[in-house]
Formats: sequence, structure tokens, C-alpha cells
Amino acid sequence: MASLLTVPGTLGIDFGTSNSAAAFRAPGQAARLLPLEGAATGMPTALFFNTEEHSTHFGRDAMQQYLAGEEGRLMRSLKSLLGSSLLMEKTAVHQQLMSYQDIIAIFLKRVADQARASLDGKLPQRVVLGRPVHFVDAHPERDQQAQDSLAAAARAAGLGEVSFQLEPIAAALDYEQRLTQEQLVLVVDIGGGTSDFTVVRLGPEQAKHADRTQDILATTGVHIGGTDFDHRLNVAQVMPLLGYKHIGPRGREVPSGVFFDLSTWHLIQWLYAAKSMAAARDLKSDYSDPQLHQRLMKVLEWREGHRLADAVEQAKIAASQSHAAASIALDWLEDGLPAEISPEVLQQQLQALLLQVVECAQECVTLAGVAAPDAIYLTGGSSALRTLRDALAVAFPGVPQVEGDLFGGVATGLAYA
Repeated sequence: MASLLTVPGTLGIDFGTSNSAAAFRAPGQAARLLPLEGAATGMPTALFFNTEEHSTHFGRDAMQQYLAGEEGRLMRSLKSLLGSSLLMEKTAVHQQLMSYQDIIAIFLKRVADQARASLDGKLPQRVVLGRPVHFVDAHPERDQQAQDSLAAAARAAGLGEVSFQLEPIAAALDYEQRLTQEQLVLVVDIGGGTSDFTVVRLGPEQAKHADRTQDILATTGVHIGGTDFDHRLNVAQVMPLLGYKHIGPRGREVPSGVFFDLSTWHLIQWLYAAKSMAAARDLKSDYSDPQLHQRLMKVLEWREGHRLADAVEQAKIAASQSHAAASIALDWLEDGLPAEISPEVLQQQLQALLLQVVECAQECVTLAGVAAPDAIYLTGGSSALRTLRDALAVAFPGVPQVEGDLFGGVATGLAYA
């Protein structure tokens, strides 16, 4: 007998590197996305711990608190820590020490609470979480550890024992709902931290089968996603303004470690530790131009690393959508500081990463034993990148590209899993 605290059906949760979503499907009905932040069904995977009010903020609210200059700590890209030794590191949050796994549980509890609020105060009997094809490339033990850690965070969040489904397969199940005839589809799921692919046979008849094992012809994945694109663009277009590649008085480049960490969403917060701050200050003697070092220290001392990363991400999106150069908003750092991202920069800086992503997609089709898919189904926020779509068009000439719900498709598919 079902618990009084549950409702029949399935809750699908897409805990993403950059964005998260949840969907519910009652037996025999269509899945529907649930509001997670106001009326919005998608929520940035972000938390802000306000130190003055001892309050915790999520999603857009977290970003707004941070960008408004409220005193506290912003955390993003926590999914990237799954499978790493950093996951169980302790950090101070609201005057207590928490592991990053605990912080993931806090975020998942928010998702669970919002879902419960939409479902008459009850959670569905079954909860399915998405997972990438590989949390960690070429390391099965760490990959399993990552899934186990996410399952433990889900239990701590009150979600109970959850099951998992590969995110590209979930996306395929979402796409299948709109098909009227059989198709062989390459699902391309480009998220914040991973790029995942599956070749799957979809259609109205296939959807009637409970066991879809025979319809999944191949899956592949690579640990490259939108945050890697942001990192590369940040290093190339912004970090030189802070001293990256700068030649110091002794004829050597300024040590680059701080610039790579400052360009990596989930590592930024570590730079504000006392030891890291002291090391950054000690770099002053490595600079010939003191203004560059002053800019670096301003970013660190004001704890504006995430603001800088967000400015790069927004310029990337704008340049991709407009097919024109977009300025990187750095007036808060220095008036008139010139920095931009153009379509040419996207092509030049992302070419090597996109080559790896497209090769992984081609490998999936090869493993499936087919010449070409009937369609490419695109999901995940980073699949909107025009440079990526152009690269896929070259790799799979003549194959139509179909855009799904970039931020909600995986969650909806998980509710069908």
C-alpha cells in the first residue's frame, strides 16, 4: 500500500551542472514540468549563502544576491565535484562545516520541496535522477562512486532510494512523445559539464514496450560541456587583462594556476581561502605591469570571480545568438576595459573542444552500426551554441537537426523512464 505521503507516479529530476529541472508523470498521463522557482520550471544550479542574514538562496535568486553585492558565498557547478576528492572536503556554511556532498543535498532538498508543493504536499512513489554517460571519463570506479554520492545526497534530501537513467536516453524518451512514425535518432545532450550521445530507435510502437533495451543501439559520452567552453573563452579573452601570459621583470610568464582556477566555475570559491589569497598577493613581483596585478587582486578581494565568469557566459550566449561580437561586461572591474567574444573567437577558441565532442557523436553512430541517423535531437543548454550545430552539420551532412526543450527535456524524459 502506498504511503500517505506519496502520490502514484514518477518524479524525474535533472540535476545539472548549470541548470536543473523536475517533471512529474502520473500513471497513464503525459509528463509535465514542475515549477522550481516562481513560475519558472528551470532553475540555475546555484546556491548563495547570505552570511549577514544566515539565509540560503537558490537559482536566479542566488545569482541576484551575489551580483547585488550581498555578503556571502555563491556556489555553482557542484555536479562537477561528483567523483572527485573535493566532494567530501569541508567548508564553512552558516557557522558550521559541511561537505560539498551535503551542499548538493541542500540543493536537492529544495527541488524536492518545490516538487512536493506542486503535488499537494506529497512526493511521487518513484524518483528517477538523470546521470551522464560518464561522470568521470575512463575511470569506472570513480564513476560509480559519483553515482553513489549523488544517491546519498538524494537520500539526505528526503528523496528516498532513487533510480538512475542516462540523460541522453531520457531525452530520447521525451522526443519520442511527439513522433508519429519510427525514426533512428542520434540524441545530442550538451550540458554544462558533459556531452552525451545515444543512438536509439524511437516511435509510437516502440513506446508501448516496457523494456527498451533492444532499441538503444549505442551510448557514448565525454566530460566536456558548457562550463569547459566558458573556461576556454575566459582564459583567452579575459585572463590576459589580469596578467595571464604576461611577461614579468625576470623574463618569465606570471604563474598561470590562479588564472585557470579563476576561469573554472567550481574552483573559484577556493581562491578566496587565506592561503590562496596570500599566494595571489605574492605574485606582485612577477608582474612588470602593476595594473594587471591590481585587477587580479580586485577580483579576488571583492570575491567577484563568479561575476566575471557569468559575464563571459552571457557574452558567449549573445555572440552565438546574434552571430555578432558581444562585449564582456567588465565595467564593474574597470571603466572601459575592452573585452568581447565574436563568432570568430568562438570558432577559434572552441574548435579543439568541439572536435572532441563531435568525434564522440560520430563514435556513437559507428558503434550503433548505422550509416547515419534519421535525425539529430538536440537538448541541453549548451546545444544551442551555433558553432556546435555547424560542426554537427559538417559531420552529419543532410541530417535534420531538431531542437528539443533545452532545459526541460531530460527531466520530462526521466519521468517517462
